[in-house]
Amino acid sequence: MDRNPPDGTGPVHVPLGHVVANEKWRGSQLAQGMQGKIKLVFEDGLAPVDFYLSVRSCILYITEADLVAGNSYRKRLVRVRNSSNLQGIVLVEKTPTSEQYFPAIQKFTVLDLGMALLPVASQIEASCIIIQLVQEQTKEPSKNPFLRKKQAQLSEPFLLRTVQQIPGVGKVKASLLLQKFPSIQQLSNTSIQELEQVVGQAAAQQIHAFFTQSR
Repeated sequence: MDRNPPDGTGPVHVPLGHVVANEKWRGSQLAQGMQGKIKLVFEDGLAPVDFYLSVRSCILYITEADLVAGNSYRKRLVRVRNSSNLQGIVLVEKTPTSEQYFPAIQKFTVLDLGMALLPVASQIEASCIIIQLVQEQTKEPSKNPFLRKKQAQLSEPFLLRTVQQIPGVGKVKASLLLQKFPSIQQLSNTSIQELEQVVGQAAAQQIHAFFTQSR
C-alpha cells in the first residue's frame, strides 16, 4: 500500500471495492456498518482523511462532538480542499444536539470551500452512504454521480439536499431553483428579484438572507 506524504493527503492505493479507513475508526459503529458489505482496510497515518474511497476521492467525517467542540474541523477540510490529489466529500452528523452548529459548517464547507456536504443522522446512516459510493465506483468510476472535479458544481444528490437546508426551501422549491440556477455559486449570486420569479417573495428573501449573511 502506498504511504501518505507528510501532509497526509495521499496518494493512497485503494483496490476497487475497498475502503481504506483511518485506524481511529476501528470498532466504531461506522466501521461495523460497513463490515461484510465492502472490504475495509485500516491504516495509520491517514489524517486528515477518515476514509479513502479511491486514490483520488475521500470522506471527511465530522461527528456531533466535533461540531460542539468548536471550529477545529476547519483545518482538516482546508487541507483536503487545497490538495491537488484529492476530491473530498464531507459527511456531518446533524443531530438534535449539533443542529444549532450545522448552518456554520454548511456555509463554510459549501460556500467557502466549494466541497460536497451531506448531513447524516448517525454513523449507521453514514456507513450506508459510503457503501453506496463504493458500489457506484465499482460499476464504473468515471460515472460515479457523487464524485466531481474540484471546480465543477456539486453532484445532484448532494446539491439538492444542501439547497433544501436553506430555511423556507423544500424539495419542490429546491428542484425548481436548481433547474434555473444549477450551481451553489450561481444561486448565491442571484438577486431577490430573480429568485422571486422562481419561488415567490417570502422564500426569495430567506434564500438571499441565507447567502448574504454567510459572507
